[in-house]
Amino acid sequence: MQSLKVGMADLNTIKNNGTLVTLGLGSCVGIAIFDRKNKIAGLAHIMLPSSLEIKNNSNKAKFADSGIELLISKMEFIGANKHNMVAKLAGGAQMFKFNSKADVLKIGERNVLASKSKLDELGIKIIAEDTGGNFGRTIEFRSSDGSLLIKTIGYGKKTI
Repeated sequence: MQSLKVGMADLNTIKNNGTLVTLGLGSCVGIAIFDRKNKIAGLAHIMLPSSLEIKNNSNKAKFADSGIELLISKMEFIGANKHNMVAKLAGGAQMFKFNSKADVLKIGERNVLASKSKLDELGIKIIAEDTGGNFGRTIEFRSSDGSLLIKTIGYGKKTI
């Protein structure tokens, strides 16, 4: 079985019997999209909610809005059909305590909201999520069945 790593501000796709792995999701969000019929999986490790808020936005995989669009495009290129796609989300933690009520500091929460908004806009249903909290996650996304294994330090493992 093939296993591919997905780095921070990166994305990748795999078909048939493979696994996509990303490490160290803190405030970042892992967006796992699965074409159930064609057994094609895509995983994006996004860092920020919107490419429109940043001047240096050349890395489309860094942002929820442009990263999701790019991921779907790459999945379709290898045979996926958007009508068969469902999504799962993991990450979006609040890793640090701030003495401020400023929403700009709630990057994890903003990443989750932006990811949900973009998936909704594109008509892709979110069927499971493990988001929020104040702890990091490592995830493994399997293209054989669309299962998403989530590993945490201190909170164990679970599959969604």
